[in-house]
Amino acid sequence: MSPTISPPIKRALISVSDKLGLADFAQGLASHGVEIYSTGGTRQHLEAAGVKVHDVGEYTGFPEMLDGRVKTLHPRIHGGILARHNRADDLAALAQHGILTFELVIVNLYPFESTVAREGVSFDEAIENIDIGGPSLIRGASKNHAFVTVATDPAQYAEILEQVAMHGATTPELRRKLAQVAFARTGQYDQAISHYLSTQIELEVFPSRWPVGLRRKEILRYGENPHQRAALYAQAGCSAGANLVSAQQLTGKELSYNNLLDLDSALAIVRSLSDPAVSVIKHNNPCGAAANEELSAATRAAMDGDPLSAFGSVLGFNRPVDAASAEVLAEPGRFIEAIVAPDFESAALEILATKPKWKANVRLMKVGPLAGGQSRWQLRQIEGGILIQEADTAADPQQEWKVVTSTTPSETAVRDLRFAWEICRHVKSNAIVVAADRTLLGAGAGQMSRVDSVKISLEKAGERVRGAVMASDAFFPFPDSIHEAAAAGVSAIIQPGGSKRDDEVIAACNEHGIPMIFTGRRHFKH
Repeated sequence: MSPTISPPIKRALISVSDKLGLADFAQGLASHGVEIYSTGGTRQHLEAAGVKVHDVGEYTGFPEMLDGRVKTLHPRIHGGILARHNRADDLAALAQHGILTFELVIVNLYPFESTVAREGVSFDEAIENIDIGGPSLIRGASKNHAFVTVATDPAQYAEILEQVAMHGATTPELRRKLAQVAFARTGQYDQAISHYLSTQIELEVFPSRWPVGLRRKEILRYGENPHQRAALYAQAGCSAGANLVSAQQLTGKELSYNNLLDLDSALAIVRSLSDPAVSVIKHNNPCGAAANEELSAATRAAMDGDPLSAFGSVLGFNRPVDAASAEVLAEPGRFIEAIVAPDFESAALEILATKPKWKANVRLMKVGPLAGGQSRWQLRQIEGGILIQEADTAADPQQEWKVVTSTTPSETAVRDLRFAWEICRHVKSNAIVVAADRTLLGAGAGQMSRVDSVKISLEKAGERVRGAVMASDAFFPFPDSIHEAAAAGVSAIIQPGGSKRDDEVIAACNEHGIPMIFTGRRHFKH
């Protein structure tokens, strides 16, 4: 069997769930003499678009049945897909049984992954979204890719149609590439089903096998550094929530690997805050963040938290960016790489696209409403394997917070402590946050010594630290950090507690008249 044979594409079998671009593709095929065979909803969609379609049921002589569970599972379909065009015995068998060949199979699968990603989906609904005929068609066409072209993604239509227009067929190289993608898709699909079923029948939180279904979205210019190659892959079902992978880019040049990491962190911060909020990220740590009743006020406070570090930063908003906020961002002396937000008002888009000098390059990313859609699990690679943990996104039970000092924080201090505590979980450990008026004034991140993080956060805050509050992502191992904070003018502290020297730390707070809250929960971020 020669892999260079390119039989002309005479017939295409089409059965898809995602009908994006399908009508134009089918019309293009038909214009080049390709006969179209289809089923159910796909056939109706194509006929409504004016495409001549042969009904699969009429061809097989067997109607769809069992509410559509059985449509294409028939020898007249699979024989026409699996026949080897250079084997006389195969072709003779087709002729004997009146079976036509299909040189093009266009199939995408029931949306199982996005179905089970929805909150409250029933088990029965999940089961009905397991595709049977689709994977069978894909696997048959992929196995016989020496003679059959298989399309499993609307993004593949243009290249296939271009080759059909030029040659009446596709090249062996394209067929092999499409077959590889198709097998990867069916493998991912089966893994997703297996994983879902394991969560329904296994008592353990972590099933014995964990699928990582990834689909390449784009190849990036480079990775963290120019000598590193990189690409962006989408997880199955990621389009269900607000995220950078499924975001719509409104303006600007391509996002870089580092842009995506920073924007993801910026989005994570603001989506955890209920009031209008803005975060400013530099090298994956917040150098500014603020919450306020007015989004423009939060924008100014966030940008002014650490103006030096904010130059060349990326920003996150938990509300649509309005004109007043855009005016703040467009002020002279500011430079912004990218912004992620639920949306951008038209007036804000006009300001950001015309006023600042950096207008041509700023990336504006629209992710839609932020409610729900966050992944429950966090996956990180280590050499030889993957670490999986629950994502640290759940709200802390504040009813369990306890004032452990003789002095009680004021209502204003408690409000700022809540804000500082929420920001602290997004700072690399050892993490220290200094805040006032629900504004980040200084952060100490990623230091090997907690007292060094304290010193850095106080230095960043400067004179503004007097009367501000401090948050620590883990316990203070010694009272030295308390003495540093007191000398700078910190008015209240929040931390998990749990050190063997908690009594000494509490005593230091009482010595300086600083109220302190224990949360009982740590927020390391490695």
